[in-house]
Amino acid sequence: MEEIIMASIQRYSTKKGIKWLYRVYIGIDEQTGKKKYVVKRGFENKKSASLACAKFEVQVSQGTVRKQNNITFNEVYIEWYANYVNTVRESTWNRTEGMFKNHIIPYFGQKRIATITTHEIQDAVNDWYANTIANYKRWYNYTVAVFDYAIKQEYMNKNPAKNIVLPKKHDVAGDKLPNFWSKEQLNRFFSCIDPNINLDIYTMFRVLAYVGCRRGELLALEWSDIDLNKQTIRINKTLTQGKGGKQIVQAPKTRNSRRTVPIDNRTTYWLKRWKMEQMRLYLILGFNTKKPHQLVFANTKNGYHSLNTPAKRLKKIIRNNNLKPEITIHGFRHSHISALLSAGVPVTAVQLRVGHASPEVTLSVYSHITAKQSRNAAEQLENYLEG
Repeated sequence: MEEIIMASIQRYSTKKGIKWLYRVYIGIDEQTGKKKYVVKRGFENKKSASLACAKFEVQVSQGTVRKQNNITFNEVYIEWYANYVNTVRESTWNRTEGMFKNHIIPYFGQKRIATITTHEIQDAVNDWYANTIANYKRWYNYTVAVFDYAIKQEYMNKNPAKNIVLPKKHDVAGDKLPNFWSKEQLNRFFSCIDPNINLDIYTMFRVLAYVGCRRGELLALEWSDIDLNKQTIRINKTLTQGKGGKQIVQAPKTRNSRRTVPIDNRTTYWLKRWKMEQMRLYLILGFNTKKPHQLVFANTKNGYHSLNTPAKRLKKIIRNNNLKPEITIHGFRHSHISALLSAGVPVTAVQLRVGHASPEVTLSVYSHITAKQSRNAAEQLENYLEG
């Protein structure tokens, strides 16, 4: 360990008055060849700055400062992540781990965190933006979080990530492809499925369209969640993906996502039919569907479907029947809300039914309207102004 050549105590001015700092030279950076300094600010008086400086010099002589100064981004990330997993759900920390492994660590992992520059971070963010517009902001925010943690642990003095210019996503020219179906388009879709042949598939999409649940909520449904007499479905859990790709069941997305949804007569009818048919089919496969926690929609091993199963089924039906527009599974939730609003259901009632935190969320996410609604609005305006 090189001997400390220089240590100084300095006074500086802030908006809140006079503060003190210490500045210590600790040698030459082997990676950059530049002189290395450690600066600590914010001391109320010269005495406290001097004491802290002396303590720091002891740490240098014992070699602990060298360890902190050499710590890599990956090592700091591991420390940060160990705390992060206690603040979010498994599905969230699993996705976050994947983002770091695939996108952030390749850029910064082996670099000493204290030597990473704003320019290097800017280059990484520009690459992320060029390759994946959808997630670049999220990766940047996670990078900022690791640097913030490093500052709290006194591995570095300032966050170089906060000085970059964050690229801005621009809307492309032309109409945005809709991710919902009108009443007529939904009816066309259901006419493409024969319930006498594919009752499970028909019922699955019926629930998606007429209940408005999310994919994970659908696949986690148990018969005990459905009261066919009172015609209600209780949403209280969701299927998602945990570490290593394993399927896990956890609480719904938000507190408001826990809800009991009334269901219509025809949806109740199809659920009753499917329950009886499931009992018959799965008995042949050797399963008793009267057991507790029986899934409403199960695979041939009477376990959870893959999270991709609904999307694969939807894509096959769309392409085999040339349906337009090609919506996603979440598009059924959009369609459900659009249909409710078109039918004149109050926004607050729609919000509660689909489990949004507020009516504003419902309106902001589902602000699209059908061409028919737009035409009606124009005619109503004409009648009002000229009638």
